[in-house]
Amino acid sequence: MRRDSERFVALVGFGYWGKNILRNLDEVGVLHTACDTDSSLLAARQAMGCVRYTGSFEEVLSSPEIKAVAIATPASSHYRLAKEAMLAGKDVFVEKPLAMTTGEGEELLRISREEERVLMVGHILHYHPAVKKLKGLISCGALGKIQYIYSNRLNIGKLRTEENILWSFAPHDISVILMLLDEEPVRVSAFGGAYLNSSVYDTTMTALEFRNGVKAHIFVSWLHPYKEQKLIVVGSEAMAVFDDVSEEKLFIYPHEIEWRGGTVPVVHKADCEVVPVEKMEPLRVELEHFIACVNGRGMPRTDGAEGLRVLKVLESAERSLLNGHGDEVDSGYYLHESSYVDGGADIGSGTKIWHFSHILTGSKIGRNCSIGQNVMIGPDVMVGDGCKVQNNVSLYKGVTLEDGVFCGPSCVFTNVHNPRAFIERKHEFKKTVVGKGATIGANATVVCGNSIGHYALVGAGAVVTRDVPAHAIVTGNPAGIIGWVCECGVKIEVDGGAAKCEECGMAYVTSGAGLVSRKA
Repeated sequence: MRRDSERFVALVGFGYWGKNILRNLDEVGVLHTACDTDSSLLAARQAMGCVRYTGSFEEVLSSPEIKAVAIATPASSHYRLAKEAMLAGKDVFVEKPLAMTTGEGEELLRISREEERVLMVGHILHYHPAVKKLKGLISCGALGKIQYIYSNRLNIGKLRTEENILWSFAPHDISVILMLLDEEPVRVSAFGGAYLNSSVYDTTMTALEFRNGVKAHIFVSWLHPYKEQKLIVVGSEAMAVFDDVSEEKLFIYPHEIEWRGGTVPVVHKADCEVVPVEKMEPLRVELEHFIACVNGRGMPRTDGAEGLRVLKVLESAERSLLNGHGDEVDSGYYLHESSYVDGGADIGSGTKIWHFSHILTGSKIGRNCSIGQNVMIGPDVMVGDGCKVQNNVSLYKGVTLEDGVFCGPSCVFTNVHNPRAFIERKHEFKKTVVGKGATIGANATVVCGNSIGHYALVGAGAVVTRDVPAHAIVTGNPAGIIGWVCECGVKIEVDGGAAKCEECGMAYVTSGAGLVSRKA
């Protein structure tokens, strides 16, 4: 059993689903406090174990021993509780959905980044061994080309009044389908019925259309005679069934279709094959992942960005339910049909990604950026707002572009000093930071481990082998300083430790890091 000092997680809400989180956190030995406003729940739990019980969320926020908070309250309270917890310096695990609007979700994501807090959403199926195995089968091509995905999440169980069935059940399946396809839908349509309560949908059917031609539908209902939780993936070579209710969880059906005479399809059915899956409790795996992210400051598999993508689809489905027709999903950015954005990448609104480019997982691109043709970014690369990355540029792991950086055509970044094809050196990657407003000319090379200062200008074809000071102009191989440049891009002369731009009037003084601006 862990010592009290190792118990650093508080649970807020331990009712219908929260009691399962409570059990797991307590068994793992990290649960410090459990909080709920239901006095009957508190009274039933008070004498159990070494966990503290309270009805005060403020007590949770003020405790210096509590480093992280798990939220399992009604969905309408997720935004407020998660926001207050992060602003109080706590890492947050919040059950689905992340919030009730994309605006709220975007604010939570912004706060998590600004406060450097872990924000994880409880999309539990990402941590299900059978779903992870299914993702592997798709990735290795065992099912062939994916053509269609559909899911049924049906029950006659707990009926809710604070949220409809779409928001209660569908987030799980939306999240999994987006993960399996590594893509977001371009169109969402939904219809349903409100049979028990005229203001709350209890049955919905949601259809998703993806840029790669795959379509999917999600059927969820509280009005079903028995529990059913199935997800079916139809591929060109085989079909897979994930059945979370059965003892065996994952099945493959390698049916074949013969085209007789080229026009008549004939099905040759094959026996189903059970795919062996490790027997683990997904909730335990999910919570242990959260704990590991808190301790190691890692990025959760289902982080705030992933939760926000699901939220956008939910909102589109809700609009379709209300207006009676399909809803185009506003991803907030333009992606050319020949380009690809991996799941887990975060693209800011107003950004345009042009032909044949690939954004790898974990990368974050800011708002209003322009990503040219044949560009590769990632994994885990940070690009600020308003950057322009011209054609044929690769930004590898370790590279960070601050706001307003210009990367000229075919400029090159490296991330290791002594590469060998036959030696793995990913643990030796060096960081390269390009400061705000800097320009890197066409065909220039920036050797890893060096920084480019704010508003510096690297000439075309230059090879940067050392740090470049702010506002410096460097050219040649190795690159050397040949002058200084204003923020507006005009060359300026430094005289007696000071300079002034004749074009815009900006004034500068010299410093150890190059030039710094001062009031003219």
